Amino acid sequence: MANEEATGKTQGELLERAWTIARKNRSAFLATVDETRPHLRPMAVTVEEDARALYFLTSKDSSKIDQIARCSEVVVAFGDEGSNEYVTFTGQAIVSNDRAKIRELFGVAAKAWWDDADDPEIRVIQVSPNHAELWDGPNRLVAATLMLAAAVTGAKPAIGDHANVPVA
Repeated sequence: MANEEATGKTQGELLERAWTIARKNRSAFLATVDETRPHLRPMAVTVEEDARALYFLTSKDSSKIDQIARCSEVVVAFGDEGSNEYVTFTGQAIVSNDRAKIRELFGVAAKAWWDDADDPEIRVIQVSPNHAELWDGPNRLVAATLMLAAAVTGAKPAIGDHANVPVA
């Protein structure tokens, strides 16, 4: 309820906005936990809102496979500085050797790492989010204008929405 009061938007509208921000990106940061600290890396991503899933291709001997095996909770972060839109999804990750899904996801970005979708080294990471957090503001020019006005007046600027949204 606090999100609706703060933003004037329903949970459904906020969740749809979170997925929209994610869909606009071809890459995201995937955060896992190794033995001592979080590990964040940029990766090509496929967003499938209808399936409520985020997909990544990786190599079977990648350290993230072991990290997910030890702690399956991950964070996936999307951002667009130019439009001042950011969203993170927290959820459970599973790693599989689903060859049909790998072939479906295999595209131009994957060709930088593997010759073709039938490479036996490829694995798919599926993240099923259970929570989203978004920061959705105006573009940089509008944000800069609002901040300048706030600096002159001493008032705190109201720059966009920030919300926590359950995904389930």
